[in-house]
Amino acid sequence: MAESSTPAKVELLATKTVQEQLTEGEVLVPQKYILKDGIPLPNASVELMDVPVIDLGLLAPSSFSMEEFDKLRSALTKWGCFQVINHGMTPEFLDKVREITKQFFALPLQEKQKYLRPVDNIEGYGNDMVFSEQQTLDWTDRLFLTVYPPDKRKLKFWPENPKSFRDTLDQYASKLQVITETVLKAMARSLNLEEDCFLDKYGEQRKMDARFNFYPPCSRPDRVLGVKPHADGTIITLLLQDKEVEGLQFLKDGQWFRAPIVPEALLINVGDQAEILTNGLFKSPVHKVVTNAEKERISLATFCVPDSETDIEPFESLINESRPRLYRKIKNYGGIFLQYYQQGRRPIEAAII
Repeated sequence: MAESSTPAKVELLATKTVQEQLTEGEVLVPQKYILKDGIPLPNASVELMDVPVIDLGLLAPSSFSMEEFDKLRSALTKWGCFQVINHGMTPEFLDKVREITKQFFALPLQEKQKYLRPVDNIEGYGNDMVFSEQQTLDWTDRLFLTVYPPDKRKLKFWPENPKSFRDTLDQYASKLQVITETVLKAMARSLNLEEDCFLDKYGEQRKMDARFNFYPPCSRPDRVLGVKPHADGTIITLLLQDKEVEGLQFLKDGQWFRAPIVPEALLINVGDQAEILTNGLFKSPVHKVVTNAEKERISLATFCVPDSETDIEPFESLINESRPRLYRKIKNYGGIFLQYYQQGRRPIEAAII
């Protein structure tokens, strides 16, 4: 995940997208994608994680279920993530969102390049920012867009092809606003906090960035990752997974687990800023994406990002003698995120006391 449009250091020249290299007939995976010696190698056949599927309708005060609420609290402290159903979007609509993602990445290169990400800017089509010659690149192409609030959208990066892209994304972003509010309020109630405390930190602007991900087949899934291990710099992240192809894995107690596919669900995970706010009670899980030798894979991650001027520090009521303060006050978390991420480090290290 990445959310800063003002990187802390200057990017080198942008590299070609993975798709571009494949269409040019690259047979061998370039060395810059190969994991360096000493880094644990990917394994697609790890155990499936036992992450709860939560009915979002049963978290609302009008139809509250204590059983569902207990599932949520357990998921936030044990895994740092959960899947939600009954979120107000039909399976048909979610399929439409997946379809516009596939259609965009299937466009001719020339058409996609109309939305090319400029050097030193996160928004647009392309690949991740490259800050060092030693950086191991992720086997993924992406389209990164600010989707909320609407007045912050840079429409020059919003594809006009497929024709339904802009309208579908606008509808999706609006529906996610409602889901996010319900989830953040439930997270607060699960810790006996003021219901709006996470929402207040998220801010009136409710900044939301979307990252459409495309993972082409890779001939070296044993040595190449779609996304390197990281935790998100958000308050929460909402993910629409590929309907058929697995790839996402979470780290728990030193072991990797596969995220299951629930086609009608959204996978929601806690970000670093929520971990800081809860003084470590909620875990921001480390996760990665493995590659597939035969199949392409898509996903759409949406990042809920507090304003860069907002002070993020543990809520006072969650600090006591038995649980002393674990994190210092921090601002502009997104500003440090990219640099740490590309070095394979966790940005939350900067906040630990």
